[in-house]
Amino acid sequence: MGNADGQAMVGGAGVESGAGRQRLHCCIRVTAVQVRKAIWGVAMVMCVCSSWAGSTQLAKLTFKQYDAPFTLTWFTTTWNCLFFPLYYIGHLCKSPERQTPKQRFRECCRFFGDDGLTAKVFFTKVAPFGLLWIMTNYLYLQALRKINSTDVSALFCCNKAFVFLLSWIVLRDRFMGVRIVAAILAIAGIVMLTYADGFHSHSVIGITFVVASASASALYKVLFKLVLGSAKFGEAALFLTIVGGANFVLLSFVPVILYFTHVEYFTSIADLPWAYLCGVAGLLLAFNILVNFGIAITYPTLISLGIVLSVPVNAVVDLYTCDIHFNTVRLIAVFIICLGFLMLLLPEDWDQCLIELGTKLRKREQTAEPAETGTSSGLNWTRRARTSMSTFSH
Repeated sequence: MGNADGQAMVGGAGVESGAGRQRLHCCIRVTAVQVRKAIWGVAMVMCVCSSWAGSTQLAKLTFKQYDAPFTLTWFTTTWNCLFFPLYYIGHLCKSPERQTPKQRFRECCRFFGDDGLTAKVFFTKVAPFGLLWIMTNYLYLQALRKINSTDVSALFCCNKAFVFLLSWIVLRDRFMGVRIVAAILAIAGIVMLTYADGFHSHSVIGITFVVASASASALYKVLFKLVLGSAKFGEAALFLTIVGGANFVLLSFVPVILYFTHVEYFTSIADLPWAYLCGVAGLLLAFNILVNFGIAITYPTLISLGIVLSVPVNAVVDLYTCDIHFNTVRLIAVFIICLGFLMLLLPEDWDQCLIELGTKLRKREQTAEPAETGTSSGLNWTRRARTSMSTFSH
């Protein structure tokens, strides 16, 4: 009986130790995945921040040599044609089932419906989003011509608040009080930034442009979710490639008209600042790739954090490169807008997470108290035993 009990105890201990090792292995594996994802996230934050701030500053420099916001918008949007080829290269490197470009293209076209990409689908589901894309970029560049980069990048962060308001109205998303507060902060920041320059016509026009750009961006995101739903990586790459190709084919006549009407005129092609033009287009392409495909390797919140961090980066660059006055009202307005943006990054169940965290901390404190009490009573019992033994021996 003793041997059987001993064997049973040893067997039970072995099972428990094996399960413990398995749990430990799973925890280590999960922790390693999270650490890897966090490291990728830090790198992604830096890349998103530098590409967005860099494209903004380069666009500002471009206008000093070639003041052509629509031509720059058309040129940078045309670079979207590279999305699907770059995606297909990644598909060949990562996917075990390698498809031909034609096969991959047809598979991604199912995103538009059973019939694929038809003329009707293009003019009803693609062309409107292409116009919103061009409008967003054009208004953003127009704002850069009127006001400094810090104000433009800070005000554009309001598009997160506009997305929430439109999603609440159009998509019937869940109402969240904290996001309403964030939207109010964004609107208050817009008013304060307008007041910071004394309501001059130049600054008011620039602020109007960038708020309209943020609104167009929010409308693009909400309507995309309403009309097309959620897209996979290949489908998103194909969609943006079609937008770039349609921009090149259908809107190439607009820069030509602007050239001949001397609205956006240049003396010769050789005099164009090609380094700045290609730099802006390349950085915007990198930014859009990181924003659209970065969620595959890290958390979406970290990608959004990179956008808001471009505001202080632009502020530092503006401080050393142009005549900008950071008065108290401007600093408070930028801080309020960024705070509202960060509040919008909170998950929907953030209050439940806080409650669960508080409950776990309370349970740990309660389990720690009896252990301490048991330890102290054990010490007292030992002291008494020693005293009685010494008395008995005497």
